[in-house]
Amino acid sequence: MSTILEFVITICFHPLFLPFILLLIFLHGWLHKNPARSKNLPPSPRKFPILGNLHQLGKFPHRSLNSLSKRYGEVMLVHLGSTPSCVVSSASAAREILKTHDVFFSNRSQSRIMCKIIYDGKDIVFSPYGEYWRQIRSICVLQLLSTKKVKSFRNVREEEVNLVIEMIKSSGESPVNMSEIFMTFSSDVLCKTAFGKKYPAEVETTFKKLLKEYVQVMAVFSMGDFIPWLGWIDRLTGLERRVDKVAKGFDKFLEHVVQEHLDSKIEKREDEKDFVDILLDVQRENANALSMDSIKAIVLDMFVGGTDTTYTLLEWTMTELVRHPQVMKELQNEARGVIRDKSMVSEDDLETMKYLQAVIKEVLRMHPPLPLLLFRETSEDVKIKGYDIAARTQVIINAWAIQRDPTYWEEPEEFRPERFLNSSVDFKGQDFQMIPFGAGRRGCPGISFALVIAELVLANLVCSFDWKLPKGAEDEIYNVPENAGVIINRRDPLMVIATPHLVARKSQGNS
Repeated sequence: MSTILEFVITICFHPLFLPFILLLIFLHGWLHKNPARSKNLPPSPRKFPILGNLHQLGKFPHRSLNSLSKRYGEVMLVHLGSTPSCVVSSASAAREILKTHDVFFSNRSQSRIMCKIIYDGKDIVFSPYGEYWRQIRSICVLQLLSTKKVKSFRNVREEEVNLVIEMIKSSGESPVNMSEIFMTFSSDVLCKTAFGKKYPAEVETTFKKLLKEYVQVMAVFSMGDFIPWLGWIDRLTGLERRVDKVAKGFDKFLEHVVQEHLDSKIEKREDEKDFVDILLDVQRENANALSMDSIKAIVLDMFVGGTDTTYTLLEWTMTELVRHPQVMKELQNEARGVIRDKSMVSEDDLETMKYLQAVIKEVLRMHPPLPLLLFRETSEDVKIKGYDIAARTQVIINAWAIQRDPTYWEEPEEFRPERFLNSSVDFKGQDFQMIPFGAGRRGCPGISFALVIAELVLANLVCSFDWKLPKGAEDEIYNVPENAGVIINRRDPLMVIATPHLVARKSQGNS
């Protein structure tokens, strides 16, 4: 034992021992050099092994990430399992991503869950950035969602608005479930514009259940997306089974819709064609342009995106109006002022309704339907606000946080539509403090389509009825719980009492 100790002491005090140790340290550092250390990465919260920062997302990720950003900055790096994610919470950083370097941020994060439902990325929302995406976006913008095409569906919108008004009138003094009414209205309008007609009650009920399940599975955490080697857990939890059921249900319905159109012998004028008609025309003109799966994927995008956006906007708008009677009164005065001797507010009147436009802007500011927008992914290494963002990094833009940032908004937690009356700030992708529909190449192409639907029904509802909360619902004035998920709407249905307005009744009687 003493011999070993003497040997160790001799080695430690040898003149070459210290240089040898230093050489080993240098070689270890050089051989195991981490490239990330030489880069200026965004600040990052401490992470757990395997989970990364997933445990910090909580039930409402837009709120949790906003809290983290106040500590770590407007650009921060979090790890969702094994997925590095850059979280952006300021308008200036969003501008760099959505405008300055937009081309490098035009890919979508790929999700196994979504790929199963939307035909392996053949839709416009989740397809990879490239030639195919540019082709189908051009079709959607120029043919499905053009100003001319949106106007051609005017009769559909007016007919469905009239049905909503009659449905509410039939309720008498009983509370009405406006959440259910708005969902049915949005779905019916999109059915008639996308598919050409509404379907029998049992088919429509099944489709609505599919739509509800689709929204729910989008909100479920998929282990396979964030920790691939634990993807088998998605089978154990039943998530894969639920996704397969939704995908097969949608495909069966859409296959039936497309086949109906193929078998139809009715000749339609251009202004009578629905989305499926138009896409089939494109396919006939160029068989290589669209496959059948592409047609079904695009139509599914149009239906789901249009329904959810419209429904969520309508539900939150009516919620804020009943919570703020003075705003409701101001909007009613405007709507009743433009109606004159007509039976309803027409689409021609909407352009003059500046207060309605301000109300909708304020609702979209406070309640963006997708508070974290849709995730993007970098295609190349790029710098944002001086930080190095590596290729294949997931990018999360917290629109909810940006639109409540006191840097850009005075009293951001207050519902004040008046802030938009003398303001040029809009939500169409040029003002980065207001991006509820995103911006740049991957911004939502259907803004005008959804907006005219929402404006028309809201204008006529406030014009035709006086509204109040039922007894016992006074708590809604102070607190409205949100529903957790990718799309943030109310947790509980909006129940209100609608009383037909005297002026509206007289106008309809005279007509």
